[in-house]
Amino acid sequence: MLSEEKKTHIETQSLGVLKRFFGYDSFRPQQQEIITAVCSGRDCEVLMPTGGGKSICYQVPALVLPGVCIVVSPLIALMNDQVMNLQSCGIPAASLHSNQTEAENIEIIHRLMRSEVKILYVSPERLMLEIENWVGKIDVSLFAIDEAHCISQWGHDFRPEYTQLHRIKELFPSVPVIALTATADKLTRADIIEQLRLKNPAVFISSFDRPNLYLSVRQSPQKAKKLNQICEIIDRYPDDCGIIYCISRKSTEQMAADLTERGYSVGMYHAGLGAAVRSRAQEDFIHGRIQVMVATLAFGMGIDKSNIRYVIHNNMPRNIEGYYQEIGRAGRDGLPAETVMFYSFSDVATLKHFIAEGEREQVNMEKLTRMIDYAESGVCRRRVLLSYFSEPCDSDCGHCDNCINPPQRIDGTIIAQKALSAILRTGEQVGVYLLIDILRGSAKAEIITKGYDRLKTYGAGRDLDSPAWRAYLSQMLQIGLIEVAYDDGNKLKITEAGRDVVFGKQKVTFSKFFPEQHKKSSKTKDNPKQRAEGNVDDKLFQELRRLRADMAKIQSVPAFVIFDNKTLTDMCIKRPKTREQFLQVNGVGEMKAERYWTHFTRLIRQFEEKN
Repeated sequence: MLSEEKKTHIETQSLGVLKRFFGYDSFRPQQQEIITAVCSGRDCEVLMPTGGGKSICYQVPALVLPGVCIVVSPLIALMNDQVMNLQSCGIPAASLHSNQTEAENIEIIHRLMRSEVKILYVSPERLMLEIENWVGKIDVSLFAIDEAHCISQWGHDFRPEYTQLHRIKELFPSVPVIALTATADKLTRADIIEQLRLKNPAVFISSFDRPNLYLSVRQSPQKAKKLNQICEIIDRYPDDCGIIYCISRKSTEQMAADLTERGYSVGMYHAGLGAAVRSRAQEDFIHGRIQVMVATLAFGMGIDKSNIRYVIHNNMPRNIEGYYQEIGRAGRDGLPAETVMFYSFSDVATLKHFIAEGEREQVNMEKLTRMIDYAESGVCRRRVLLSYFSEPCDSDCGHCDNCINPPQRIDGTIIAQKALSAILRTGEQVGVYLLIDILRGSAKAEIITKGYDRLKTYGAGRDLDSPAWRAYLSQMLQIGLIEVAYDDGNKLKITEAGRDVVFGKQKVTFSKFFPEQHKKSSKTKDNPKQRAEGNVDDKLFQELRRLRADMAKIQSVPAFVIFDNKTLTDMCIKRPKTREQFLQVNGVGEMKAERYWTHFTRLIRQFEEKN
């Protein structure tokens, strides 16, 4: 049990590190609790949305604790981004990977031995190769497993190279391990703990809500109309950038060619391109040399670029975890950003074909079904996403297409109670289609054999046809009244919220089902564009932005490594004139203040004199 005195000491130290190196006066929700748990020696599992501040949860303990924090990361680009960011804040960080010469890697190992590195990034393969070699000779303070969902076969991005990481706890039983991910459903969360052999871990699940993201889904129009709509979105953000995800290499190449022909600065990224070509495209995007990245889902893990103002899915993704992670790359600075998904039944056919040819067909097909439910949903999209990650949400967000252009609503309490009652009376042992058959009074052999025809709810839903029941059960899933047990034959289970409805404690509202619903137009009346810079002097913001771009060019780093848009916004509001005032700007730590304060404060003084 952690004493109050030690807890206070850790909190004081961690707040000091946060201010000194990162320039912030306070932590985001749950960060302090996570850091305190890690610093006290506990294993932790952390689920936090993309842009929610996961990295701080191990970077601050790395600076508080004696020794080296080893971070397991799946991608070289992700390692390089993190190291570059940390070094810009004055933190001694390094990475070991195959894009460096062996001499460079050996020199980093020597620096580790001399205690000159506080945070080391390494791939899972490299760590397993070296774990009984030099790793055992250094003082390791903490192991951080980034993108931890990759270890689970239930996760959306399973990677076999992660499966050996359980050896960490075998060889370093007293060193805390923190597993971090932005996307994991209930099943994946439990599997991460089991696969990594975490000992009595503290589990932290932050809200998956990203209120700054506008969520929308559109029926795919004809090619020319779709391209026009995509161009309208790009044109809304001339000073920022975005990502367009496509379903295949061919469609990626076609989209890139179409946008280039229309005069946009476009990069392209897919697995069919050579490693050097992909790396150059990613560098161009991160450094702001291209405006739009058109890519397959192979692109983006760990991209820490703050001014991505839109993410467009040219086609429907195959599961909600992947979709959530991809849209999470927009608006990482907390400022307004837009997400648009185009959806068609041909996408569904293509994805079903991909899944049928791959592994874990049953699980992946069920996850695709949930993705289809999201695309076709008439309820608040944010509620659907939060429900998928088992996060209660009892009100609409007001910031998605379904909230702004709501469908016709009906009281669905009786409908929901019939379905929930039937699930309960079967002992929660049926899936969607068998439940519908029970409700509609089907005489199928399985129903008779199992005695479901003798249930009180047998035939209670004859007034609705199968498509209507499918639609309403989807909505019940979306708003969190029921959930699917993927590890138990996809059987339906009732949540606490669902039990409240069964026993009359809560009413339910549904979007009315129409037989031709899937054919309806998805034109929207709204324009989600908001000033990404907030309510500040636009002229000053643009001048600060130009200065940032010039300095980034001189230093050969992406502009956001110097300061992100949120920090520039705070500069516009506070208008610092001295070094001490500059240090009060959010996102300005000691190293960055020393390096940049004269340039930015001089510009602010000159601006005020002119205006």
